[in-house]
Amino acid sequence: MSGVALCAQDVQREAYASIHAGAQEEVLTELCSVLFASLPRRDQRRRGVEYVRGLLAAEGRKSIRNMAALTGGATTEQGLHHFISSSTWDWAEVRGQLARYLVRAALPSAWVVRPMIIPKAGEHSVGVDRRYFPAFGQVLNAQQAFGVWAASDRMSSPVNWRLHLSGTWLDDGQRRVRASIPESLSPEETLGECAIEVCRELVVEQGLPLLPVVLDSRETDAATTVRQLRAAGLPFLIRVSGTQLLAAADATAQARRSELPAYQIMGAAKELRRQAVWTDHGPAAVSRTSLVAALRVALPARASRSAAPEQAGDRRGLLLLGEWRDSGRWPTGLWLTDLTHVQPGALLRLSKLIARVDRDCAEIADQVGVRDYAGRSFGGWHRHITLASAAHAITAVAGAAERQCRAS
Repeated sequence: MSGVALCAQDVQREAYASIHAGAQEEVLTELCSVLFASLPRRDQRRRGVEYVRGLLAAEGRKSIRNMAALTGGATTEQGLHHFISSSTWDWAEVRGQLARYLVRAALPSAWVVRPMIIPKAGEHSVGVDRRYFPAFGQVLNAQQAFGVWAASDRMSSPVNWRLHLSGTWLDDGQRRVRASIPESLSPEETLGECAIEVCRELVVEQGLPLLPVVLDSRETDAATTVRQLRAAGLPFLIRVSGTQLLAAADATAQARRSELPAYQIMGAAKELRRQAVWTDHGPAAVSRTSLVAALRVALPARASRSAAPEQAGDRRGLLLLGEWRDSGRWPTGLWLTDLTHVQPGALLRLSKLIARVDRDCAEIADQVGVRDYAGRSFGGWHRHITLASAAHAITAVAGAAERQCRAS
């Protein structure tokens, strides 16, 4: 390649870097003015901006010491530590403002609920427990949280979080006091309840748009998840295990005894399959094609004497969506939804938002320190992860603007 061509490439890279830096600074200024408007004191608003800047700019682990070194050393470090660990500002209010900003800026098509595992070396970080994690296939000493992400085909960004607390923490008075766990957090939630509550808090309590909730429910009982989502008034598209029992939507009481695993129901629907196109946002956006089919189903009857009585809404119509990546008999993915008016191709594209979130979590959230809080307090964890979510949003929105600029 000629020296002239190399020089042109260098100029282009510098131009793109300048565009990115300018876009990020513009988004930071705009977003921080919205996020911290509810903070009553000027010094709190200043600390908030300093913390977000530190998350964006510090190299390596986003510790308070590393971030403070960028701007003011020991004095700034003490101020940031107080701002995160022992200040009283309301992270729920800040998250609500973040979510409303992203609804306008990113035009999300769904709320994606995603679990996040945070391995820890010790036992004093709030919520840390030694437990088996199926996703890793091993026992880990870790915190487990659930995040709600505003997601579209264009970008995704976290807007709310809930830390799962086991009975080990909730039933230990000394641990609760040391970690400043609110009295309102009792009794212990299941992981499934925690995943739904984090979304209900956002949509119902903050008054955010009623978008479909997309989540992977293969490690929980999908029927229970459906009932809880319906009770919260949340539309949904959930991934289910192939062994999940379902019944035909129009089944009689006699026919309910022949409930079948989801994979068998969908495996018999080969003649209904149609092609659907979706976008794989890997290193480069690529259009891909799958086969999809949808059948009307209902939740299984509650046959056990110990089960709660069946509610009238339990057997309202649902769609079972199947995806095939090849022409084989058995589907590669199964989803259950109450969006019965939506076409299968559009439902498939909604389901792909989980992969979008997974990618953005690795490429952006982890880079701005979403798992890096080293303190022990409940409030400190929530304040740090709220500002890490803001840093993620700034990076994601600026990146989308940069891509649009390059395309034009």
